[in-house]
Amino acid sequence: MGIVKILYKLSHPGVKEEQIPLRYNISLWKAIKKPIRKWFSAVIIPTIPFNGFRVWCYKMAGYKIGKGCFIGMRCYLDDLCYDKIEIGNNVTISYGVYFACHGRKQNHHRIIIKDGAYIGMRANIIAPKGDVVIGERAIVGTQTLVNVSVPDRCYAVGVPCRILDKKVND
Repeated sequence: MGIVKILYKLSHPGVKEEQIPLRYNISLWKAIKKPIRKWFSAVIIPTIPFNGFRVWCYKMAGYKIGKGCFIGMRCYLDDLCYDKIEIGNNVTISYGVYFACHGRKQNHHRIIIKDGAYIGMRANIIAPKGDVVIGERAIVGTQTLVNVSVPDRCYAVGVPCRILDKKVND
């Protein structure tokens, strides 16, 4: 029996084993590690001034990030769904980009950014109704709200985003 479960039983005398919520059936290590990881990835990592160290810290926090990526300062990667964000190789994410894999009373969905994509400053990428995929070498404009997938080599601009017919040149 985990220490968290014991503490719950002590604070709720007379409760039966099957009445204890599942969220209390975790180890003490996990109960301590999760809020520390969340705090580290939401407060400390976005303020690190060196990109290489910042990306390494995101990887240590559990995010899947490819090689040669640039992640700007003050970006918010959803700290609750660190395992649902996948960033490919040679991706550029500018300053202050916000990633949200879920919302209030919504399921958790994946955000996938494929190789060579560029995301402009202060863009918001949210996955409210399903997985959002930003294609290879796609460009997301500054302050764009991305709530649908962006095809390979296309531009996405506006709030909510519009996919432009133009293809990105090599």
